[in-house]
Amino acid sequence: MNIVGILLAAGTGSRFGSNKLLHALPHGVSMSVQAARNLKSVLPRVIAVLRPGADDTARPLADAGCEIHFCRNAAEGMGASLACAVKATPGAEGWLVALADMPFVRPTSIAAVRDALANGADLAAPYFRARRGHPVGIGRRFRGHLESACGEEGARKLLSEQEKSLVKVPVGDPGVVRDIDRPSDLPPPVIA
Repeated sequence: MNIVGILLAAGTGSRFGSNKLLHALPHGVSMSVQAARNLKSVLPRVIAVLRPGADDTARPLADAGCEIHFCRNAAEGMGASLACAVKATPGAEGWLVALADMPFVRPTSIAAVRDALANGADLAAPYFRARRGHPVGIGRRFRGHLESACGEEGARKLLSEQEKSLVKVPVGDPGVVRDIDRPSDLPPPVIA
């Protein structure tokens, strides 16, 4: 099954105070590159969606194996970025939608959501201690919905409207619910 990873990386990081996607984690890799590596370890094709002019973020993501797509209307919100990525993947049979500020998602969790899609789920998401996390798996049945997404909602509205179709994938991975919004969300530096 042709499942494509979508790495949403077009945010401004306003709560972080700088370009958080370039911020290095304690092991020296930026959070966006780590998120991309996690996706690429499970999926052969990953589209990274960025805002125009984000060349400093695009270069390392391209080096990590992502296809780069600049979304001209990314400022409209996550929905616009999601629509941009889905339109760029006409042959996809499903998508795993991940966030570039969530670098701690384990590849095993990504694979579990991928497998749920491959086994026929229209929607799938990892759950850690009853909390829905990322990446969210979306099947081709919802292509039209994704292509018309807009604003900050992204796929949230779809997930709430189609809750009965959602396959909940239990994982023992706190990374699926851990995003980085502020510097205080980062792990402490490693002291040698």
